[in-house]
Amino acid sequence: MSVSYSVISIGTLSRNRLWGEQEARRTPHATTTLVRSGSTAILVDPSVPAEVLRFRLDERTGMKPEQIEVVYLTTFRPVHRRSLALFPQATWLMYEPEIEATRDHLADLNTRLEEAGESADDEVVRLVREEREILGRIRPAGERLTPQVHLYPTPGVTPGACGLLLADPSRTIVIAGDCVVTQEHFEAGRVFEQVSDLEQARASLRDVYEIADEVVPGHDNAFRVSGRLDR
Repeated sequence: MSVSYSVISIGTLSRNRLWGEQEARRTPHATTTLVRSGSTAILVDPSVPAEVLRFRLDERTGMKPEQIEVVYLTTFRPVHRRSLALFPQATWLMYEPEIEATRDHLADLNTRLEEAGESADDEVVRLVREEREILGRIRPAGERLTPQVHLYPTPGVTPGACGLLLADPSRTIVIAGDCVVTQEHFEAGRVFEQVSDLEQARASLRDVYEIADEVVPGHDNAFRVSGRLDR
C-alpha cells in the first residue's frame, strides 16, 4: 500500500523571533497536510478558515471536504483546528495524552468558573463550553492510523503533542506539528517559544533530527533534511 502527502496550506507564525520580530505582525496558522494512505484520506491540522480551506483543498488536490475520512490534530491548540467544522462526516482523532491533558485543563477552568458564579465572564463560560464540546467529539488515535501512517509522539510544546510518521520505503517523513516550527528553527536547533516543557520539547526535536529524511513543520513548508545534526 502506498503513502504520500501534499501540503494544502503553508503555515506561518504571528511573529518569528529568528527574523527579529518582537510583536505580532500577521495572523498565525498551522501547516495543513493531506496524507493519502491507500484509499484513506487523512487531513492533518485544518488551520485556515473553512471557506479558504475548501478552496485550497480543491486547488491542491481536486478533493471536496466530504471526501476526507479522517482529520488528525497534532495538538488541541486552536490555531491547528480552525476549520474542523468543515468535516462533520470525518472521524476526528488526536493522541490520547493530548486529549487527557486538555480535558484536565478545561475541567480546571470550568471549576474556577463555577466557583466564580455570577461574576464569571459570560464569554469565557461560552468558550470553555464550546471547547469541551469539540474535545468530546475527538477520539483517541491508535498507534497507527493505517499500516503506513504511525503516530509519532512529540511532547513538549504541549503535554501530548504528537505528529505522524509516514513509512515510505525510500524515506522517512515526519509531520511534526509544532515540534518543528519552521525549517529555520530546525536548522538552528530552536524549539517553539511557547512550550509546556522545554526539556521535553528539545528532546522531541532531537528525535526528529535522528529519524527524518523529510519534515512537514508546524508553520512552514515541507523540507528535506540535508544531513544529520548532532544536537
